[in-house]
Amino acid sequence: MGRFEEAKKIGLRDKASKKLIAVYPLKATGSDKEIEKMVRDWYYKQSCQAEDELLTAYVDVLTENEIKSRQ
Repeated sequence: MGRFEEAKKIGLRDKASKKLIAVYPLKATGSDKEIEKMVRDWYYKQSCQAEDELLTAYVDVLTENEIKSRQ
């Protein structure tokens, strides 16, 4: 089992600022590589600006505080 599959929530984070960009709304299943692709593809479909943001973003596990603040 990969680190993303074990996570309660995952999302996209900016590489430079470490700021959370978006929270993936679905349950993550599959290998870490498959999950990363699903999250990036999902975000790409959200808006035309997404392509530029994806260049400086990575898939990451949300912290407990981030999860609580999003509820």
